[in-house]
Amino acid sequence: MAKFSAFGVQFRRATVVIAQVRSISGPGLSMDTIDVTSHDSTGAWREFVAGLIDGGEFSLELIFDPDNTGHANLRTDLTSRTSNTYDIRFVDPTPQIWSFTGFVTAFAPEASADGDLVANVTVKTTGAITVT
Repeated sequence: MAKFSAFGVQFRRATVVIAQVRSISGPGLSMDTIDVTSHDSTGAWREFVAGLIDGGEFSLELIFDPDNTGHANLRTDLTSRTSNTYDIRFVDPTPQIWSFTGFVTAFAPEASADGDLVANVTVKTTGAITVT
């Protein structure tokens, strides 16, 4: 089984690479289940069918630059309540691109006295994530 370094993975808003991303986590895909148990379910065991899929959310930690256009656009997406297209580009020898529409649901700068200026950003997916 191959192993890859995460260094160089990109998070993009539309066609613009978001600069100074320290870490990316997510999306945390999940699927609901629907209980279809009835009085004639075999052996009194609960039965389920697949429900809706939730694309989850992506979390980013940025080395925050208040003058960076990409960082400002993420904040503006949140305050304007506007969805946008995003993608994450992996860097293995045959790179996959996960593309999706999403809403920025959190933008939280953090400035500790003994650390760098960072911002934690959350992007909630809406609809399917396309893998190419």
